[in-house]
Amino acid sequence: MKLYSFITLGMILLCPPLTSAESPPASFAYILQADSFAKSKSAAVKSLATSGRAWIVLDAAFGSDISWERSELDAIRSGHAGRKVVAYISIGEAEDYRPYWRKEWGSKGKLTAAAPAWLGAENLEWKGNYRVKYWNADWQKLMLAAIDDAMARGFDGVYLDIVDGFETFEQEGKEFIDDRVNPETKQSFRRDMVDWVKAIAARARAKNPAALVIPQNGSQLVAHPDFLEVISAIGIEDLFTNGNKVQPKSHTNEVLGHLSKITAAKKPALLIEYPKSAERQALIKKLAAENGLVWLVTDRQLKTLGESGK
Repeated sequence: MKLYSFITLGMILLCPPLTSAESPPASFAYILQADSFAKSKSAAVKSLATSGRAWIVLDAAFGSDISWERSELDAIRSGHAGRKVVAYISIGEAEDYRPYWRKEWGSKGKLTAAAPAWLGAENLEWKGNYRVKYWNADWQKLMLAAIDDAMARGFDGVYLDIVDGFETFEQEGKEFIDDRVNPETKQSFRRDMVDWVKAIAARARAKNPAALVIPQNGSQLVAHPDFLEVISAIGIEDLFTNGNKVQPKSHTNEVLGHLSKITAAKKPALLIEYPKSAERQALIKKLAAENGLVWLVTDRQLKTLGESGK
C-alpha cells in the first residue's frame, strides 16, 4: 500500500487535473530572496508591481519568517494585466530555515537521533538543505500544510523545486539507474514523484481550481502521461549553459527531447540560465527562441529581476 493518506487520495479523485493548456507568458521573474531584492516588503511590492513581468515566482515567505499577505500579492498582480504570482516551495528537500524545521533534528549538516526517519543527509552544494524520502506520509503532511498556506494567502499556484530529487535515489556510485524501484513503495522513485506532484496539484486546486502547478527540472517525468496532464508548465535550469560554460550537447539534447512533449501539449517551458558572459547570454536567447522557450537570465542566488523574454 502506498504511503499517501486516504484524505490525499480522495482529493486526487475528487479534483481531476486541469486539461486546458496555459498560454506562455511573455516574460517571468524568479526571486527567492525578496529581502535582498528590496530594502523592505513594501518596496519589493512596488518594484514587482512595476516590473513588467507576466509571471512572478516568489518564495512563499519574504525573508525567513515573514509571510506575504493577500493584499500585497493583489498589489503585485495589479501592475500587469493577467499577471500570475506563484509560490516557490521545495518539495524534494528539507530546509533548516523553514518554520517546520525543529532544532532538535540537528544543525550545520549534522542530524541527531531525534531527526525523523524521512530526513537524510545534507546537500553539500546547498548548506541547510537535506535529502528527504519525499514519498513519506509525514514529510508530505508538512509540505501539504505549506501548500495550503500559500493558497490561502492568495498565490496563483505553486512552483515546485527539487522535483528531480528522485535522481539522488537512482544514483549508484557514478551511475544512474533509470526507473529504479523504491523498496519502500514497490514502484519506481520516478513514479513516487509523479504521485507526489499529483497530490500537491489536487491540494492546491481544491483551494483554487485554476491554480498553476509548475515543477522545476525533472523533465524525465513527462514520459508519464498523467504528470504531463496535471502540470501547467515546467521550469528548467542550466539547459544550454552552466554558468559561463556551454553544456554538453548530450545533456541539452536529452532535455530538449523531454521539453518537446511540453511544447507539443502547448504548455510553457520556462528556462532559467545563470551566465554572466554577454556572449553566453546572447546564445541562450537565440536557442530559447528557436526552441519555443520563455527565457530568464538572472543571478544564481535569485536576488534580482534579471532579464526575460521569448
